[in-house]
Amino acid sequence: MTRTAKFRVWRGDASDGALKDYNVEVNEGEVVLDVIHRLQATQTPDLAVRWNCKAGKCGSCSAEINGRPRLMCMTRMNTFTDEETITVTPLRAFPVIRDLVTNVSFNYKKALEIPAFAGPAHLKLGEYRMEQIDVERSQEFRKCIECFLCQDTCHVIRDHEENKEAFAGPRFFIRLAELDMHPLDTLDRKRAAQEDHGLGMCNITKCCTEVCPEHIKITDNAIIPMKERVVDVKYDPIRWLGSKIRLREGL
Repeated sequence: MTRTAKFRVWRGDASDGALKDYNVEVNEGEVVLDVIHRLQATQTPDLAVRWNCKAGKCGSCSAEINGRPRLMCMTRMNTFTDEETITVTPLRAFPVIRDLVTNVSFNYKKALEIPAFAGPAHLKLGEYRMEQIDVERSQEFRKCIECFLCQDTCHVIRDHEENKEAFAGPRFFIRLAELDMHPLDTLDRKRAAQEDHGLGMCNITKCCTEVCPEHIKITDNAIIPMKERVVDVKYDPIRWLGSKIRLREGL
């Protein structure tokens, strides 16, 4: 069954832009990305939109739909009423390139700041061994498709441009948690999370968890455990005293 939907889409570039209204046909079973493609084909051939797999696995088609960060390919049209105007805008936390396409290079810069897995020096590749429970603990974090919806909705990034230099964001806190929970990783991820990547600036509102299309429990399973580990290492008075004694004795 075909119906006509009312869409309001942001058009413009880094210098200027505005919301424009369109009426577009919608077929049964379609998602928002289908409608955006129909707009391109029938009314706005110059509409810029980033997409790739259309299966919720590449993270390319991130946008804000009625103000909520979502994947366009996973937002079904039957969740909206016939009378509703569907507003599609680019991710607000990142600079606009054109129309619905934003510059998310901030995230790749942050990724480069996190050192890769560093295994024990005395083991060669192929000699690593770990318990299944340790494999399962970090497997959840590897489901991340880097859609950056969590980065977009995080108010520390979204509302405070000045924080971007010191704050990595939820996507990279789960990366740090994954590495820190790896029993064979040898680097000090806890101190780095606090001192280099701004973990302490997160006040665990759980907005990142709410928008994650892979349903990763970012706050409960990554950020809060990392905060607890940081406290153990940096602020536990017994650990602090022990470190001072070892330094004095030259251990």
